[in-house]
Amino acid sequence: MTDKSTSLLFSPRFLPYFITQALGAFNDNLYKNTLLLLVAFMSAANLPMSSDLIINLAAGLFILPFFLFSAHAGLLADKLEKSAFIQKVKLCEVILMALAGVAILLQQVSLMLLLLFLMGCQSAYFGPVKYALLPQHLKPGELLQGNALVELGTFLAILLGTLLAGILIGADHGTMLAAGLVFAFAILGYLSARKIPYAAPIAPELSVPFKPLAQAVAIIKLSRLQAPIFSVILAISWFWFMGATYLTQFPNLTKTVLQAQPEVVSILLALFSIGIGLGSLLCSKLSKQIINLNLVPVGVIGLSLFSVHLNWAIPDLSHLGGQLQSASQYLSAGRNFWLMLDILAIGLFGGLYIVPLYAYIQKNAQPALRARMFAANNIMNALFMVGSAIIAIIVLAILNVNIPHFFMGLGIANALIGFVLLRPLTSRSKPQNKIK
Repeated sequence: MTDKSTSLLFSPRFLPYFITQALGAFNDNLYKNTLLLLVAFMSAANLPMSSDLIINLAAGLFILPFFLFSAHAGLLADKLEKSAFIQKVKLCEVILMALAGVAILLQQVSLMLLLLFLMGCQSAYFGPVKYALLPQHLKPGELLQGNALVELGTFLAILLGTLLAGILIGADHGTMLAAGLVFAFAILGYLSARKIPYAAPIAPELSVPFKPLAQAVAIIKLSRLQAPIFSVILAISWFWFMGATYLTQFPNLTKTVLQAQPEVVSILLALFSIGIGLGSLLCSKLSKQIINLNLVPVGVIGLSLFSVHLNWAIPDLSHLGGQLQSASQYLSAGRNFWLMLDILAIGLFGGLYIVPLYAYIQKNAQPALRARMFAANNIMNALFMVGSAIIAIIVLAILNVNIPHFFMGLGIANALIGFVLLRPLTSRSKPQNKIK
């Protein structure tokens, strides 16, 4: 991490916000994966429905609020003072995680699913203000560094929350520890939110009735009127399409293709998350505080090349005879090096791809509309992630394409779609003057 990035990270303008958003991502994933693991290991007689149905329902319940409430959240973030708004959102998390702790201890799956939906609502209200706040606290020349640190913190928090859930559920008294920790981290997130500096309301005159569906349609239409920003929103959403596809397929890739035990899923997730963090920091370094989209095509090319190469990086495992490799066996076998490098590189080029796009919206959106543009972004992200699940079902389950070939096809599609989305932007994208 560069000296400038370190200086920004520990700045009182940024650090409380960084801690707040990272703890939110961490706690979301700690709770969600605790639920999924409890369901996976619970007796079928104690479940209200089949475990497969619960797992798919959980994914839908968490993402549904981003469709329903992102628009309303974006309007509120533009209307209200942002630090106080964040504090109210994080206080809701404290209340929800107190109830979630009780649900975990009682192993009440239906209550845990309801609380997962409510946590999705809380995350949906935090999403627009999370990115709209940065331009009010950071100088224009710090936006790339700030976004790089946010992406680094978010993906590492997701990784750590996911891994900790697995460790806790496998430990003695793990459910008790998980119940206590989700509540404790929610409190820490609220306390850090109280230190976020004041950010004046941008559009206090806005009227914000609670009409989430109508507002969602209106905000998408509003974003489409700003063609460059809408193109960037589509490019970001395509990134989440790819990311959701990779993360969803890692478990099946590990079991059926790599013939490895579940611990190897965590290794792949770690490589992907670390790659995103490294790519985010590299983007900040290479851009030299200048906001432009010139690195995004580099990200597109890298994502495509390593997605395609992954198909040839699968080693011949016929000698295993169906026996699953342990994590230590997988890491010690040189034949697995290229696939791990591909996963790391996909994450790295993903970081180069995504950071300038978020900074572009922050820099170029009208201040009075900024949070609403990020609300539109969240809605489109959710649509694309649902689309990724549908495409995966069609390609893998109906067409019977194997996962490596699916990833190769994804890489080819990325090159084509990236070219279509970014050509009009990069052709007229000029670097902003460096802030002195």
